[in-house]
Amino acid sequence: MNTIISNIIVVLIVIAIILSIIIYLVKEKKKGATCIGCPYAKKCGGHCCNAHEFQQKEKDEK
Repeated sequence: MNTIISNIIVVLIVIAIILSIIIYLVKEKKKGATCIGCPYAKKCGGHCCNAHEFQQKEKDEK
């Protein structure tokens, strides 16, 4: 009986983690971030992350 309860608790924790990740991703998309997790997420214009281009542009501007 204890193993069933512990398995249920572990499954609930995993589900809670997955749901929190999904909620975070939805919130970030609503904010306009295209590449979530990228430090240049709001500056990326396309569907793929161009972080290296932004880093180069910032270095050139300095």
